[in-house]
Amino acid sequence: MISAKVRAALLALSLASAAGCVAYVRPPRVGVVYAMREPPPARVEVISVAPSAAHVWIAGHWMWRGSDYEWIGGRWEQPAAGFRRWEPGRWQHDRNGWFWEEGHWR
Repeated sequence: MISAKVRAALLALSLASAAGCVAYVRPPRVGVVYAMREPPPARVEVISVAPSAAHVWIAGHWMWRGSDYEWIGGRWEQPAAGFRRWEPGRWQHDRNGWFWEEGHWR
């Protein structure tokens, strides 16, 4: 049987540790559209011949359109001045749901 002193110490310890645990809920990101379900797997795209050696293929992706996902097809693009590589966008997940992080040139 646990003595009253040990029981009191255990209770104090559990209350102290519970008081030290603060749950922080990150608010939704400003200007970000959240989807409430995971996007489908990416589609397999047929990549055509590049218009020139300077063009870079930007793969297609799913975009949330209010109530469902819509496929945005891939495309060839020329890098912006001073850039050479495309960093693809990706779907991220946080407590608020799924959100699209845009790709960008590097």
